[in-house]
Parts: sequence; structure tokens; C-alpha cells
Amino acid sequence: MTTAQHTVEKIGGTSMSNYEAVRDNIIVGQRTKDDLYQRIFVVSAYGGVTDELLEHKKTGEPGVYALFADAESDWAWGDDLTKLIQFLTDFNGELFEDPMLKQQADQFITDRIEGVRGCLIDLQRLCSYGQFQLEEHLLTVREMLAGIGEAHSAFNTALKLQQEGINARFVDLTGWRDSELLPLDEKLKQAFDNVDLTRELPIVTGYAQCKEGLMRTFDRGYSEMTFSRVAVITHAREAIIHKEYHLSSADPKIVGEDKVVPLGRTNYDVADQLANLGMEAIHPRAGKGLRQNEIPLRVMNTFEPEHTGTLITGDYISETAQVEIVAGAKGVFAIEVFDQDMQGEPGSDRKILDVLSRFKVRFMSKDTNANTITHYVDTTLKHIKRVVKALEQEFPNAEISTRKVALVSAIGSDMKVPGILARSVKSLADREISVLAVHQCMRQVDIQFVIDEDHYEQAIVALHGALIEPHNHEYAIVAASIE
Repeated sequence: MTTAQHTVEKIGGTSMSNYEAVRDNIIVGQRTKDDLYQRIFVVSAYGGVTDELLEHKKTGEPGVYALFADAESDWAWGDDLTKLIQFLTDFNGELFEDPMLKQQADQFITDRIEGVRGCLIDLQRLCSYGQFQLEEHLLTVREMLAGIGEAHSAFNTALKLQQEGINARFVDLTGWRDSELLPLDEKLKQAFDNVDLTRELPIVTGYAQCKEGLMRTFDRGYSEMTFSRVAVITHAREAIIHKEYHLSSADPKIVGEDKVVPLGRTNYDVADQLANLGMEAIHPRAGKGLRQNEIPLRVMNTFEPEHTGTLITGDYISETAQVEIVAGAKGVFAIEVFDQDMQGEPGSDRKILDVLSRFKVRFMSKDTNANTITHYVDTTLKHIKRVVKALEQEFPNAEISTRKVALVSAIGSDMKVPGILARSVKSLADREISVLAVHQCMRQVDIQFVIDEDHYEQAIVALHGALIEPHNHEYAIVAASIE
């Protein structure tokens, strides 16, 4: 394989659902036939499919996995699998006009789902014996189900491109019926060893079965890790993520499209802060490999292919100290542990973190004083109740309270601006928004405000208006200089 000439590009689920946009704006565009190659595409499942396979990402509504894991009804998950076949073959019907191609696509995904059904029936039967515990196998089940979505979208895309005269190649990393379990890097080396990037266009599943178990660390962010490692292992010159929107100075739906601007340039530190808020440009662990191997990352808008997008590198620092983006998260729970015995007693925070870790609850921020520790977590109400119950056992004399809040952050690669905190707080006060807590680290890359959830959108608008809109012309200059 030729090194340092090709790109590795990831296409998100919402974009994947629009095949014509993917083909016309990303894969083909204005390219001649020879220019189509020297690219590797790592694809996500079609929008909504992983929700059906696992559980709804936002509402928590159960999919096949959640029904199988909780199993109040022994066969509810089986009925859901049957509905899933209908859902995915209906999608194939919209994509393929040629009945022979539709039949081929339907056969592929039906075989996968029926294979999983047989496996789950056998597993359920096995675990009816006391020596075998279902809980020990659930992570494997989750991985197997997740892989169906990426296999479906990658197979369909390769098949459709082949029909249109492009030498696309389906690269299946899902481990379907593989006889051995390899480390991720070794699996990727084997997969690309005999790929000729000068004349083949690999369409790669975003899920990769491997010894490390990607879902153990990344859960539904696994496709970004696959994408990152493919770029590193194949020595890509650039990694590109195609999304349905620009990485902009704020959410245009909140602030207004006329007021936000694409970032143009930023660094991996800013990307990490965004990931912490759940607004991932890329997962921090996936970004680490790109950063260490000095592979630049570009985030592009699928529906504006002429725009150069946002270039993320390890060494970028904005020429003028300023805020680059205002972002946030709603639906955050504050868990406050107040205990007067805490003063001077080391280890209290560790006990709380152990509980959060036990229930796989991610904390986004925290604050402490002499007798109080508050963690701001991203999870469901069901998990919160479990965490609180466990904390009450760990701290029998403590007062433990919870509250639903929002986090809003001002983020930038260099925010060493005198008075920036005062300006930020004033902009919120001017709109009568109370600040419940504020966090600013010495590193000076973000300021985080904890506010009432009802004030979330107002706070985004206020901070963007005070900290970014006066500098919008500077962002436009940066974007123009990249182009």
C-alpha cells in the first residue's frame, strides 16, 4: 500500500441515510475516475438503526439488546428482531431499484440477523443452567448486535457503488464467523494488507470485533476508534469526519445561522473539551492516536462539500486569545454529597468515584469544598437512583441530594484574556440567569457554568453574543486563509 497519499474518512449515520448526498458530495463529487481512489471510508450504521439494535441513545427506549438483557418477556427481543428485519429490508427497497440487487442486500442482512437470533436462543438456553450466567455474556451480545448496523450500511454502499461503476470493496471488520480474535491493530493490518488503494475504494464497517472489545471502553463511540486506528495503521496523510453540520462557534439552531461561523482551525485540546460535553468532534482516546502520529483531523459538512471544514491539529493555538466555541449539555444530573465528617478525611472522593464507576456513570465535571463534593453526571434517572442508594450506604451520615441542571462552556485553544470571566458572568446576569456553579482551570481552555436547565438556550445565546460575535470577522479571515 502507498503511504502518506491517502485519506481515511468517516461518514456519520445521519449522512449515511442519504445515499445520494454521500455519493455526490463525498465519494464522487467533481472527481474524475482516477481521483476516486486513495481513500478509505469507515461508515456508521444508518441513522436510527443502532438505536433499534441496542437502545435509544437519548430516551433509553429499549432495542433488541436491552430487551434481551432485561428479558421480562423471554421473547420480546425476538419479536423486535423480526421487526428489525422488516425495517432494514424496507430501507433496502428505497435504496435499490434493481430487484436483483435488493434481493442480494436483503439476503445479506437477513442471514446476519437470523444468525444472531439462533445464537441468542442458544445462549438463553445455555444460561437456563445455573453454571452459566447471562451477565457474563452481555457485553459480547452487545458487540455482536452493534456490528449488524455497520455491516448493513457498508455492504449496501459497496454494492450500490459497484453497480455505478466504482471499484468499491466491502471490508467487514465485524468478525462474523471469524475463527480467531485478534488485537485491533493486527486485525486492521490483515484487513488492509491486500488492498490496492490506487484502484480500490474500501468501504469499512465502523464496528471492529477485536480482543480489546471496543464497546467496553467506547460503547457507541466505537466507530471513531476504528476510524482513528485505520488512519494510524495505514499511515494516512489526513483523517476526515463527515457530519451533517459544521463544527461551528455554537449550535445554529439556538443562536441563529446568521450569527455562528465554522471554526476553521482548532486543536485536539478543544476537541477533548467538546467530547466531555457529549458534542464529539472525536472521542478523546481516538483523537490521541491521530495526535501522537501527527495526522491532522478535518471535520466537514456532508451537505457543503465545497467548504474546507474545520482542521484540527495538535499544535494549533489561535493568534488572538479568544473564545472559539460556546457549547453545552442539558439533562445533566448534579449529585451532591454533604458530610461534615469529610473535612480532613482523605478518600471520600475516591469512594464516590468507585460508586460511579460501578454503575458505569460518566462524570463531566465536579466541585468540592470542605464538606461537600458534587459530581455532574451524564446518565439516566434510573442510574441516578441506583447511584444515590449506593452512596447512602457508603456515607450513612451524609445528606445526598440530586438536581437536574445544564452545563454551558466557553471553549478556546487560548483563552488567557483578562476579564473574560467577568464578561461571561455579566452576560448571564444581564439575562437574569443565575449561575449555580462555575469552573475555570489554570490551563485556560474552557470556562464552565452550571445553570438551571430552563435557562440553557438563553445562556448559549448570551455567551455567544458577548464572547464570540464581536470577533466573527476574525473567524471569517481564518476560514478564508485555510481555503
